[in-house]
Amino acid sequence: TGLRGYKFMRWRDQRQSTNVEDRRGMGGRTVALGGGSLGVLILAVAIYLCGGDPSQLFQNAPNQGGVPDPGVAANRPAAKDDNAQFAGAIMGSLEDAWRQILPQQGRVRYQDPKLVIFSGQVSSACGYASAATGPFYCPGDYKLYLDFAFFEELRREFKAPGDFAQAYVIAHEFGHHIQNLTGTMDRVQRAGNNNRLSVALELQADCYAGIWANFAAKQGRLETGDIEEAIRAAQAVGDDMIQKRTQGYVVPDSFTHGSAAQRAQYFAIGLKSGDMKQCQTIR
Repeated sequence: TGLRGYKFMRWRDQRQSTNVEDRRGMGGRTVALGGGSLGVLILAVAIYLCGGDPSQLFQNAPNQGGVPDPGVAANRPAAKDDNAQFAGAIMGSLEDAWRQILPQQGRVRYQDPKLVIFSGQVSSACGYASAATGPFYCPGDYKLYLDFAFFEELRREFKAPGDFAQAYVIAHEFGHHIQNLTGTMDRVQRAGNNNRLSVALELQADCYAGIWANFAAKQGRLETGDIEEAIRAAQAVGDDMIQKRTQGYVVPDSFTHGSAAQRAQYFAIGLKSGDMKQCQTIR
């Protein structure tokens, strides 16, 4: 799975982030799961399959999810395999970009998030999740969560292969961290269950991913075809594409992330402009 068989963007000489936690192989070991955790997890999977964002559920749910076993070292360094090194390099590039961009353009103090790579299931401050929920960001602990199995699903099920497609996924979740730092995520959550605002939040994260791609291009990190990979991935995870694939028909009123066209459009806006002001989807 992961990077095997695909050309690499120029990431191998990129600085490796130190903000990567490798929890693979731990199996999400937890102590005394609360009685409501299984129901939350099942509902989260259902939301994901319908094109929704299960992390929104976790953000609103009581933290009855698994409490990490204190005997497990949650902060051990990422193993030196291709997937982990790739994720560490993308995180390093994202950190370098937003350390400059956020204070300059957003007038907000920057703080690094962490990337947790896991396999199967994981506990977070937002609850207990399985790999079926897909990658997500938890504002409660400032962490991105990723199971590399999603990259294989991106290639096989979503027909969006390539290393830069995978980088886009990480950059999108990192975009949610930027929204957390600017207070945008909190404002949207306080507004309650609102699909229009949820779509706006996701499209802004796509735009922020594009801003990072603009930075990476200026650093000479991109190769021919990388941008096309990212746009293909953005389109593949549009609500309309997911709904067509999972239920055979599209319900626009139920969109929570935006259509394929919208997601590609906002990634392109960020890529072309490199300007946070151009990403103002939330009024």
